[in-house]
Amino acid sequence: MASGQQISEQNVNTFAAWAASKTDDDYRAMASRGVLSRKEIATECGFAKSALDQNPRIKASLRELEDALRARGVLPPAVEKTVEDAAKPLLREPGRLRGALDAERLRRLETDNASLKAEVAELKRTLEKHTILSEALALTGRLPR
Repeated sequence: MASGQQISEQNVNTFAAWAASKTDDDYRAMASRGVLSRKEIATECGFAKSALDQNPRIKASLRELEDALRARGVLPPAVEKTVEDAAKPLLREPGRLRGALDAERLRRLETDNASLKAEVAELKRTLEKHTILSEALALTGRLPR
């Protein structure tokens, strides 16, 4: 069984060999959202996608590779996010925003439902009391004390 350092070194070598074997057209084909597809890289290299983020040497090599591809015009220029952009809700991810809105709506509806159930129970008790009084009045002609 290989140690973590040996696996890390093996992954770095695999990534370097993979990067050297690709052409600019190969890189263009795997570009997604202005960067290389991490999933495709990991699949072709034969290691987990997490290795690209957790192994600092692979992470640095990948960043250098993408910078070189940008300099050659293979990848589009990097777009830096400003503080204002980070504060805005994402337009391309309606699922998260929709999920948050649905969760809030569900919580509010559950609260309303619980309060309405309590009100219905109270009204049933009141109705039962008045039904008993109405029956007593109908039988005797007078109100009970």
